[in-house]
Amino acid sequence: MATTIEELDSRREAARLGGGQRRIDAQHAKGRLTARERLSVLLDEGSFEEVDMFVEHNCADFGMQDQKYPGDGVVTGSGTINGRLVFVFAQDFTVFGGSLSERHAQKICKIMDAAMKVGAPVIGLNDSGGARIQEGVASLAGYAEVFQRNVLASGVVPQLSLIMGPCAGGAVYSLAMTDFIFMVKDSSYMFVTGPDVVKTVTNEVVTQEELGGAVTHTTKSGVADLAFENDIEALLMAREFFDYLPLSNRHPVPVRPTTDPWDRRDDSLDTLIPPSATTPYDMHELIRKVADEGEFFEVQPTHAANIITGFCRIEGHTVGVVANQPLVLAGVLDINSAKKAGRFVRFCDAFDIPLLTFVDVPGFLPGVGQEHNGIIKHGAKLLFAYAEATVPKITVITRKAYGGAYDVMASKHLRGDLNYAWPTAEIAVMGAKGAVEIIFRGKTTEEIAERTREYEERFANPFVAASKGFIDEVIMPHSTRRRVALGLRKLRDKQLENPWKKHDNIPL
Repeated sequence: MATTIEELDSRREAARLGGGQRRIDAQHAKGRLTARERLSVLLDEGSFEEVDMFVEHNCADFGMQDQKYPGDGVVTGSGTINGRLVFVFAQDFTVFGGSLSERHAQKICKIMDAAMKVGAPVIGLNDSGGARIQEGVASLAGYAEVFQRNVLASGVVPQLSLIMGPCAGGAVYSLAMTDFIFMVKDSSYMFVTGPDVVKTVTNEVVTQEELGGAVTHTTKSGVADLAFENDIEALLMAREFFDYLPLSNRHPVPVRPTTDPWDRRDDSLDTLIPPSATTPYDMHELIRKVADEGEFFEVQPTHAANIITGFCRIEGHTVGVVANQPLVLAGVLDINSAKKAGRFVRFCDAFDIPLLTFVDVPGFLPGVGQEHNGIIKHGAKLLFAYAEATVPKITVITRKAYGGAYDVMASKHLRGDLNYAWPTAEIAVMGAKGAVEIIFRGKTTEEIAERTREYEERFANPFVAASKGFIDEVIMPHSTRRRVALGLRKLRDKQLENPWKKHDNIPL
């Protein structure tokens, strides 16, 4: 028995060393943690329970039978984050560059199957050179097995991906199907084909960072949600982010105790809207003044910044926030902002997270580029997402709500539960000047100016919409938190079902 226990200890020690001390040192030299070090930061101390520590690959080609490491390049198991269950896998770059083999994939699939079975999120720490070439099609089959589970888990358990090194080729599609992606600046990158292939095929010269780095994917492509300075920051922010998420679609949203009064009044909101309709203001100020303790976890802050998405808490309960941002493009809706917000709304609806929408939108962005790139279909994604959502929906119109954009932004007509407007709200087909120039085409400049004043007095307010029941109440800005908190309380047991269908056909 003693010999067996000693052997177990030695085998465990060998597994913990991964590819060996030299490769661990090389990982540290790049400013990266090892797979196990990352899990120790992510999870509560002492909570990690590993599975499949001794799994080895089954490849006998290219001399691989003589190169075997216990664990086969991925550490898998479960643990807790602030006491709540989570399933995890962390690819180990010290073993064959973290490349995915058939057995490596089987380990990941086992973890995802377990998460689905019990109803708990999956967090993947990705650091891999891609498919293990020596295994050929077996490694590709492994990727497809993971893809299938990503799809089945979507909307059932939250899936979070942390890219902490390279991620190339087919591997990126697994990440794209998870709910949120965090990256590390100057350390992680994602692309389907790397710079060398790009140069060969298109003759374009580009670096890894420019092609698929953290800044590229969190600003230009919108593939990733957040970029962090180093491994530690990314892992600690993942812990914070995890606290906003329910464990699964069978669990309620998490609740954190708060001392922030639900009926807290904030008189500064009464002067948030500038006197001039063309002067911008920062919508973040409103969000933070309504949220518990002023805390707001924004996702995709640097991509399509004309719309804000993220999570806050009201009375301790998680709430999803979507808000137009007047500081960027006047808060207009365009292709990128519609896709960004549409995906976020669908995530919240899938996991029963109530939606709070702050509206200040002058319309959809005009232009040849927008039309030719499909603003009609892409804009419809956000409309579709709001219309199909059955979670509690509370909308507050602070200033402009013009044209089709008024409809799209969680209007009463898309089954908004409580639709409020501030006295400064302007709900109309379009701005006064544009409307008058169409209605009174051919009139003199003086007549146009007079008619514009008349139009503003008649329509540039929330009361026409309120008179038709499209706005439930015109509220004072300082009472916004109290109104939202009361509304969410009332709607906590809301029940609403869409007609039976196999699935919808969102305009992709």
